[in-house]
Amino acid sequence: MTLQLTSTAFVHQGEIPTLHTCQGQDRSPVLAWSGVPRGTQSLVLIVDDPDAPDPKAPKMTWVHWVLHDLPPEAAGLPEAVAPSALPAGTRQGLNDWKRTGWGGPCPPIGRHRYFFKLYALDRRLGDLGTPTKVQVEAAMKGHVLAQTELMGTYQKHAQ
Repeated sequence: MTLQLTSTAFVHQGEIPTLHTCQGQDRSPVLAWSGVPRGTQSLVLIVDDPDAPDPKAPKMTWVHWVLHDLPPEAAGLPEAVAPSALPAGTRQGLNDWKRTGWGGPCPPIGRHRYFFKLYALDRRLGDLGTPTKVQVEAAMKGHVLAQTELMGTYQKHAQ
């Protein structure tokens, strides 16, 4: 069985609904995963946009969500998941708005791609403080058993 990540909010390579963006209610989408490999001790979820600020001339990858130490028995996350509703033991990292939690798509120009990346690790990362994506990726180096991704797109609509 292969690690898989899906959402009922959008299909892979499909458009992320406005509800989940800065033009809507900025609610995190429902996510579900399956195929967690045997021996997994924790999961990491990173959501980022490599097309910032302009897909025609990207200059950086904007980080929207960082979660680590998700328990391997968790099967997903509900829509608009509150910090108190995260699976027991889950730790949050900083997004590029310098806060924890979901920060939905809000592209300044053009259609951007948003990568929801799920990693199965052979260890828990433990207390990293409030780490950035780079710090989480450094801590998980050499411990990834499997990974998968779900990609959605979004372009702001005229107001």
